[in-house]
Amino acid sequence: MTNIQDDPKLDSAGLRLAAQLQAERDSRGWSIAELAERSGVSRAMISKVERAEASPTAALLGRLCGALGLTLSALLARAEGLAGGAVARAADQPSWRDPETGYIRRAISPPGAEPELVRVELPAGARVAYPAATYLLTRGHSIWVLEGELRFQEGGATHLLGAGDCLSLGPPADCAYENPSGTRSVTYLVALSRR
Repeated sequence: MTNIQDDPKLDSAGLRLAAQLQAERDSRGWSIAELAERSGVSRAMISKVERAEASPTAALLGRLCGALGLTLSALLARAEGLAGGAVARAADQPSWRDPETGYIRRAISPPGAEPELVRVELPAGARVAYPAATYLLTRGHSIWVLEGELRFQEGGATHLLGAGDCLSLGPPADCAYENPSGTRSVTYLVALSRR
């Protein structure tokens, strides 16, 4: 078993995220087995994440959030204890790093704002995939590339986007964000409108 204090990946933000995931499951009256069935994530992995024995990846969080009926930004804001308001100061905007790919996700908009704005930096060669269930709560989803090049797979379609390009997505589908560059990161903004 990993000791939380000995694992640099499991910092205080990771501990808050683990506690929030368990609180979300508990508030619905679900067992770990029920969340596993709804999300497609193994019971063992959910248990490890909730006990902060494993750092969840972006893809895993996407599956859990889809089952819980939350966006990833909402989960992270709740874990950080952020309240809604009209202004999200840069210093207070929560960010999170995916332990598998190194991708950095920063919630730009205030909690509960419409649309939800998220700035992502995806390292060279990295790929993050999400199942369609991640987007069931959204009615609009757009991606605007700020720097670099992004290969985005939406169902069976692949879109190659460069700086300044903006893609508006259709109905929820399995998708993947991929940085085809072997040398530089890609930065993009995701705008989500909830149902």
